[in-house]
Amino acid sequence: MKQRHDNERDHRINKQWLPTTKKEIDHLGWDHIDVIIFSGDAYIDHPSMGAAVIGRMLEAHGYNVAIVPQPNWRDDLRDFKKLGRPRLFFGVSAGAMDSMVNHYTANRRRRSDDAYTPDGRAGQRPDCPTVVYSEILKRLWPDVPVVAGGIEASLRRLAHYDYWKDRLVPSILMESPADIMVYGMGEKPMLQIADALNDGMPIEALLDIPQTMVRRPLDEIPTDGSDVVLHSFEECLRDKKKQAENFRNIEIESNLWHGHTLWQATGNVAIKVNRTNPPMTTEEIDATFDLPYTRLPHPRYNGKRIPAYEMIRHSVNMHRGCFGGCAFCTISAHQGKFIASRSKESIMREVKQVVAMDDFKGYISDLGGPSANMYGMHGKDLERCQRCARPSCLHPKPCSNLNTDHSALLDIYHTVDAMPEVKKSFIGSGVRYDLSMHKTGDEKVDKVNRQYNEELIRFHVSGRLKVAPENTSDKVLNLMRKPSFDLFYQFKAIFDRLNEKYGLKQQIIPYFISSHPGCTEEDMAELAAITKELDFHLEQVQDFTPTPMTVSTETFYTGFHPYTLQPVYSAKAKEEKLAQRKYFFWYEKANKPDIVASLRRLHRPDLLTRLYPNSGTTTYRSTTPQRQGTNTQRQSATTQRQGTAPKSKGATTHREEAPSRNRRGNYHPHQGPTGSFVPARPHKKHK
Repeated sequence: MKQRHDNERDHRINKQWLPTTKKEIDHLGWDHIDVIIFSGDAYIDHPSMGAAVIGRMLEAHGYNVAIVPQPNWRDDLRDFKKLGRPRLFFGVSAGAMDSMVNHYTANRRRRSDDAYTPDGRAGQRPDCPTVVYSEILKRLWPDVPVVAGGIEASLRRLAHYDYWKDRLVPSILMESPADIMVYGMGEKPMLQIADALNDGMPIEALLDIPQTMVRRPLDEIPTDGSDVVLHSFEECLRDKKKQAENFRNIEIESNLWHGHTLWQATGNVAIKVNRTNPPMTTEEIDATFDLPYTRLPHPRYNGKRIPAYEMIRHSVNMHRGCFGGCAFCTISAHQGKFIASRSKESIMREVKQVVAMDDFKGYISDLGGPSANMYGMHGKDLERCQRCARPSCLHPKPCSNLNTDHSALLDIYHTVDAMPEVKKSFIGSGVRYDLSMHKTGDEKVDKVNRQYNEELIRFHVSGRLKVAPENTSDKVLNLMRKPSFDLFYQFKAIFDRLNEKYGLKQQIIPYFISSHPGCTEEDMAELAAITKELDFHLEQVQDFTPTPMTVSTETFYTGFHPYTLQPVYSAKAKEEKLAQRKYFFWYEKANKPDIVASLRRLHRPDLLTRLYPNSGTTTYRSTTPQRQGTNTQRQSATTQRQGTAPKSKGATTHREEAPSRNRRGNYHPHQGPTGSFVPARPHKKHK
């Protein structure tokens, strides 16, 4: 009886999931495997998980694909041997996060959990799996091509600062023996590689596939100006300003509609990074999301909880890309700044799959994805977009060519909410309020956008709405490529008014970052005073973590802003970071003596009085320029309690301690095939 049950289970697995074992492959009756993918994550057959997307995409084009999730690299390497030799190539991905961010906090402490592993266990992948897995595979199967991709390969494709090693390191292709690497969204280049190898081309001949990078002899670096030649790795080691100059070119080319090939000499080798692909069309992105995913973890995990999956199991992603261009964010570095939106039909097909799940209780946890309110948005004149080199369409102000109409998004919301199976659809990933509040001058568009804000707040907040002002200093916000904090006051006023109008008891949860380049201790003291006056006891806070491939990281490392080459201060020493971070928690008694001493050292008795009115310090008028047009809002803020975070100490969470976050661009839900997925926080459900 047990044998029959096992056979039925094996048959079910093989009909629904990509195989992970030799036994599963035998049940399928395969006489060969075309591609074997090694992943640092557990195998979750979901359109947010890179290995599943690439595997399903290759499967749809007729290839036999197997997945080896989280192979053991410490023992006799049996996981790397068990499926034998693929006909075409080995695929390697570190997983949905850069492994160093996955493993270490902003204070470089080792994390005790891993959101992409059953039961959240830590230690199931090495540091830099892209390197470790590739080395093992090349040692065992030296003549089989290794193709690496994913967020780790994508963000480390050229010389970059590694915060955890605290030094500039070369392209990951110099450390990994992989034959070729894919960066960004991987569907097109991975299929091109598979088709070329299937046609008999050697891996060494695949030199020009867009969104791939390869090693080449130095004498192939062009001198005719047709490509972009960066300063060499060695030059950047000697002169940090050259590294800053390099990054400006890298970011611009990563976000161009039609980019150029990049070259960088490293030792006696040249790294060639081929141009990007144009943004995916709606038909192309639909084809990716419409693949036959089970939307479930593989049964091999026997129902064990995988935290990352728990956060997205009842969510639906609607687009890729982000034109916000936040300086600390890697979404555009990986997905591009142009929005690739799914069709309404494709979205609704997935929604119907979600509501049909056995454990669905009527609540869609996230309808949108990163930068949730960018769905369907693009330039009015696409030819202008194709020539545009701006890294952000919203900073320093929204582009006049940008269509900010939220009508298509509202139509999706209305259709989903009309389904009898759906009680509530929540927007869990956060929104860009500077986008929804932007006044275009077109009354029709502006009216729709006001309607969007109202419906968002009234119908789509699961108790808490997450927004990201990031700082209160306009100087710092400008370096972050974020709007003035005055706009947050305006949005909060709308939020509070609508809460009062509809009798809601919702909270607005602001995100802030300490120790970002350009941010000083005095800036953080101002932030503390302002957030106190707004009656926030902050819970969503984070120290700046320098992740590869961001303007902020390059500024942090080099000391120069890549676009201006002007010096910028960054808090680097542990003491400097703690001096800023303590202001998040000004309300904790243990922090008061240190904060009082710091404010006296900074000669800011005005801030001391604002934070601690009974401190006995004489108040004087601040010499710091006051923000215009916000005095009334500030005066009324202290009397408003609706829409603010709870005051209990138990509500305070230090975000750096957990990798499973749905912000910072590093790691976001629904990033796609080689993307970086990080789940949103669980939401409180309306009764």
